[in-house]
Amino acid sequence: MNLVPSYDVYRDLLVRDEHTGLEFDFAFLGFEERHYASFGSAFERVFREMRELEAGAIANPDENRAVGHYWLRAPELAPGDLGATIEAERSAVQSFARDVKTGTVFPPRGGRYTTCCLIGIGGSALGPQLVIDALGDPHAGLQFVCLDNTDPDGIARTLGRIELATTLFVVISKSGGTKETRNAMLEAAATMKDAGLDFANQAVAVTGRDSELDRHARDAGWIARFPMHDWVGGRTSVCSAVGILPCELCGVDMSTFLDGAKRMDESTRDESIVSNPAARLTIALWLAAEGRGSKNLVVLPYCDRLLLLGRYLQQLVMESLGKALDLEGKRVAQGLTVYGNKGSTDQHAYVQQLRDGVEDFFACFVRVLSPGGSSLEVDPGVTSADYLHGFWLGTRRALAEQGRRSLTITVPQLGARELGMLVALFERVVGFYASLAGINAYHQPGVEAGKRGASDALALRAVLLDALDDETPLTVEELAARVRSEDLVTAHELLRHMAANGAVTGVEAVGSDRFRRVR
Repeated sequence: MNLVPSYDVYRDLLVRDEHTGLEFDFAFLGFEERHYASFGSAFERVFREMRELEAGAIANPDENRAVGHYWLRAPELAPGDLGATIEAERSAVQSFARDVKTGTVFPPRGGRYTTCCLIGIGGSALGPQLVIDALGDPHAGLQFVCLDNTDPDGIARTLGRIELATTLFVVISKSGGTKETRNAMLEAAATMKDAGLDFANQAVAVTGRDSELDRHARDAGWIARFPMHDWVGGRTSVCSAVGILPCELCGVDMSTFLDGAKRMDESTRDESIVSNPAARLTIALWLAAEGRGSKNLVVLPYCDRLLLLGRYLQQLVMESLGKALDLEGKRVAQGLTVYGNKGSTDQHAYVQQLRDGVEDFFACFVRVLSPGGSSLEVDPGVTSADYLHGFWLGTRRALAEQGRRSLTITVPQLGARELGMLVALFERVVGFYASLAGINAYHQPGVEAGKRGASDALALRAVLLDALDDETPLTVEELAARVRSEDLVTAHELLRHMAANGAVTGVEAVGSDRFRRVR
């Protein structure tokens, strides 16, 4: 099936949102206007539910929470006195960032801060990473590094390439109990101590009020603490202190970013699927994925600054939509798998399979009409930017000729306002899509299950370590019996790991499945 559209079809399905300046080309998906129109009645409910959400209704019933990330860029819409609180907190964050950049807030040894080290994971890291990688300016702020895992080697490599004495550490955890963040914080504090520095004197917390992290930062005398609210989820937190603080520190104009997000919110409140860009995009994704995530979404931004967009959308989309049960408790196994890198790099990577291999995807191209840069004339009358544009056109057509569906989002240029628009667009899309599917977009039971599994494994590790004999090597079966565990596979992996790190644990492997304690 050849999906290259006629000019008339292309013109009819090229949608421009006048309020934001973004364009959406749905012509290469192979769906007609009637397919979009058929969702009219379903979207009456979707729009109503979104109105109720923005008015403060409980939108996350599992946690009995409202969902208020839209208020962060439009405080005037927040219920009660919350708008004034949002504005005051934003002002405090931006004022602190300004004081750091001007040298009013400075390191204990003098001089100025040169590096912002964010310590967080998931939504507490991905949003700032996307924005700073796209827009950060070390000439207007600090350089940026991030500790977003509990990998000691990765932590050591990152800390080893920065000047610790002039690094401001921003630790982000809403609950304050996220172990990956806690571990990275402890590793960083130990490294600072080894260098004769006090972590507390160079640390800032962004966390829930009276959380474990909040109490620790207060008692240790950290230089600042900023709040996170339970009505903002991690994956939609980039417009809160989670994003504003590190991004402002690194030279991003977050007021303009917030303005872009607000403009997109205004556009996507239009209760007409014809003129609402998020509604149109939601329907396009629904149709392409057959309403049940049977096809993967490949995000291909033709812009180096948007390298991390696919990674950011992986969490936003997959954590929001990947749900086993609907709101009535019925099993639906919903979701939409996201992967991607960037163009035209992928024309030398997995575009080969996209065109000729298994047909299990549809593509979302994101292009920047005026990408910036000097754009050298590399051939007579042809610049590097012309080649980038040509590669996008060629890839899209090559896919369409093989019946592979795609859509394109066009941004006129890429600045803080436009990136804010893109983030807000996809936030609204996951809300609409979840409403269509009848699922809760704002909880993450699978993530919590993984955390519980990790806690169980570490508890088993502790009892296995206690059960080891100092003299006689014991088999996995014997040790598991001693601690009354039936999970032999996990026990074996725990013992192998302890033995591999025997210098620390004092565990030794004898053969492939016998272990003993060496003191």
